Amino acid sequence: MKIILKQDFELLGVTGEIKEVKSGYARNFLIPRGIAVIASPSNIKSVEEVKRQKSRKTLKEIEHAKIVAGNLENNPITFFVKSAEEDKIYGSVTSQMIYDLLKEKGFENIEKRKIVLSEPIKTIGEHFVDIKLHANVVTKLKVIVEKEKTEEIPETVTENSESQENEK
Repeated sequence: MKIILKQDFELLGVTGEIKEVKSGYARNFLIPRGIAVIASPSNIKSVEEVKRQKSRKTLKEIEHAKIVAGNLENNPITFFVKSAEEDKIYGSVTSQMIYDLLKEKGFENIEKRKIVLSEPIKTIGEHFVDIKLHANVVTKLKVIVEKEKTEEIPETVTENSESQENEK
């Protein structure tokens, strides 16, 4: 008996496949549990239509992901962090921080779990982070980590202001 799988079934195959099984197995197990339907001509046509719609939807998702990937590649993000001498930073730049900054820049549709960091960024410089936008689309985001600019007051200015206060 020919059946069409309505859902993925480990022993037989994936959704939409047409399989030949014993009639007792189909009637007593697969069909009552909603795993499969009989492969009638009308069921075959409806499954083919569903497959076409899924492929169109997938193509649209891939196109959209490629557009977002191009925008991400052209828009590097910059973090200003406190750092020690030897280009090591206090703490690290994490995927959560990258996610928050991307959200501020208008990339709301990127999920945090799609940002792939093998380990947190702990040094100053340019780093490239993979972002999985779709199963077939992965882009690299340029992350720039710079030293936080601190306002250093020259010593001569502070000495002059102290001497002026002492004169009064």
